[in-house]
Amino acid sequence: MASLLSFEEAQARVLAAVRPLPAELVPIAEAGGRVLAEDARARVDLPPFSSSAMDGFAVKAADLPATLPITGESAAGSPLGRPLEPGSAAAISTGAVVPDGADCVIPIENVVVTDNRVEIPAAAVPGANVRPRGGDIAAGDVVVPARVRLTAARIAAAAATGIAVLPCARRPRVSVLATGSELVAPGEDLRDGQIYESNTVMLASALAGAGAEVETEAPAADDERALREAVQRGLAAGVLVTSGGVSVGEHDLVRAAERELGVEEVFWRVSMKPGKPIAFGVRGETLVFGLPGNPVSALVGCELFVKPALQALQGLADPLPRFQPGRLSSRLRRDPERDEFVRARSQVEGDVVVLEPVVGQESHMIARSSAADALVHVPRGNEELAAGSTVRWLQLGA
Repeated sequence: MASLLSFEEAQARVLAAVRPLPAELVPIAEAGGRVLAEDARARVDLPPFSSSAMDGFAVKAADLPATLPITGESAAGSPLGRPLEPGSAAAISTGAVVPDGADCVIPIENVVVTDNRVEIPAAAVPGANVRPRGGDIAAGDVVVPARVRLTAARIAAAAATGIAVLPCARRPRVSVLATGSELVAPGEDLRDGQIYESNTVMLASALAGAGAEVETEAPAADDERALREAVQRGLAAGVLVTSGGVSVGEHDLVRAAERELGVEEVFWRVSMKPGKPIAFGVRGETLVFGLPGNPVSALVGCELFVKPALQALQGLADPLPRFQPGRLSSRLRRDPERDEFVRARSQVEGDVVVLEPVVGQESHMIARSSAADALVHVPRGNEELAAGSTVRWLQLGA
């Protein structure tokens, strides 16, 4: 057992094998969820002019308090078009250009309008209710830094500064292949000894959420020729993810088929539970992951190893999953030799996240794991973790 890699060491070896994908130009309307390859810089000042933060009247602060004639209007998209006349006011709407000669805006609820005059009973300071030009960002400044995922807010920020096209990392192409003669597609009738195949749809969903373009293969039977042909097709993608066939049984044929096809194995087996018999290798720049067949083991391996590799391929600055602090709701035994990842439900109590392990932690219990939204890291050790212990956890599906 001492020869097994820790999951952190295994993650480091995976990331060391990754070569980030090249960039491509993507229209901003299609760039949501992509990873930005280069800094995006503002094309214009934002706001591009001094604008009003209120509906009201644009005036010069030195003229107040006073009753002033209304000599024009500046509406959004239709500025006054000339300097404000001294000793006068211009009606103005939110977002409209503050005319030259005005240095503040008085909200409409603070004035009295009679005929074509506005009574402003209180003094004001220059700059009141005015959004200065470039107050958000100046032209040429970085509006979105490289190596981050383009969220809705980042897309909006780039668009607001005039950017129409963004350089984004290409999406990784991933092939997903489940193996096992016992596997049957959902919806078909089961015969004795058969089970429904769920890993393909689970992994495809998880990896698409991480930014990949996912292709799926039909399940491959435990037959050397059929399996070799399926693996060979999968190796045409940039990343191949298999499930099943990586342990030590008579019918565990995946690693041998990959070796025959030129895959160089980087590691096999990790000191963790579930998911110990995970394998990782490379063929050229193609990354090859062999996940266990038990669904929970495959899910944990996907979260800890495959998704970080996809994040790194897209150039994310911090590709590893983010563990957060939380508190156990009940005691947990520790494995003296392997780190364990326990499925749990999270609940916020005050300023603390409380984690309640789900009942049924065996690696085949995917139905019970569906109630979990967290993976709790339980380090190896001899002493149990008491209820209330502080632990690290990561959000499932994040």
